Amino acid sequence: MRASDRSARDPVSGWYVPAPDDSTQPYARRGPRAGRPPVSRTGSERARRSTRPLKPRRRWPRRVLKTLAVVVLVLVIAGGSLWLITPSVSQAPALVQEQAVQHGISYPGVQPPQRFTQALVATEDHRFYSNPGIDLYAVARLIAGRITGHTDQGGSTLEQQLAKNLYTTGRSGFTVEAEQVVLALKLNVSYSKAQILQMYAEVAYYGDNYYGLRAASCGYFGVEPAQLSWPEAAVLAGVVNAPTVDDPRTNPQNARAREEHVVARLVAVGDLTQAQGNAVLRQHLDLVPTGTGCAS
Repeated sequence: MRASDRSARDPVSGWYVPAPDDSTQPYARRGPRAGRPPVSRTGSERARRSTRPLKPRRRWPRRVLKTLAVVVLVLVIAGGSLWLITPSVSQAPALVQEQAVQHGISYPGVQPPQRFTQALVATEDHRFYSNPGIDLYAVARLIAGRITGHTDQGGSTLEQQLAKNLYTTGRSGFTVEAEQVVLALKLNVSYSKAQILQMYAEVAYYGDNYYGLRAASCGYFGVEPAQLSWPEAAVLAGVVNAPTVDDPRTNPQNARAREEHVVARLVAVGDLTQAQGNAVLRQHLDLVPTGTGCAS
């Protein structure tokens, strides 16, 4: 090897000075590790690598799960407490009988006919036969509404409405609504859906001073509940939501709009076809004079 290859001539002294060893210099570039081939990158690849942002660690799923777990735990504790302090529903039939006596109607009342129950369920609680006494979607909307300040969320099941009529009449507020939810669960556990429908139809108010399905059917149309036509069943199933506003005698236009809504719901859930629904709405609805009642 030539001296020029391993040393450099000093321009002043003329002596050859050994070339510096790169391996001893700070930040010296070392070669690839043994057994690992060198990696060749183009300039554009190095630029992309150097400017690629670091991915942040995703912590929000864990936080959301923890929050949900806390909410569920609180709801379970609150629900368990309410289950213990709310009244037993074993006396529900006795409470229905008590109200029937107060309103001057017979007890037990008639079993609601199929047309009426279909119209009622389609309009008031279309998941009635599958839910456990409460509609979880409606309860979620209720909680969200309370948080956001929108309190009128609707969606009470028939069991909740029955609980309201039997146990919390004249009371209101979030704690009362929570009590109704627990009572609805108890009613669903203790009674069949047919029994719940019968109790509901017995204590419901149908406007024009009619309590109970038979009193309303005879009072408005002069027929027993088993003889109700589709338009008549739709009117009675619709009026329970707002008996004064949708009273067919005092507010016939509102009652007609409500009948149309009930028929639309029957079509929506598949109990009637669209053609059948149109035919129902074309039928003329006759009210009997007040005090006529059923011929017996």
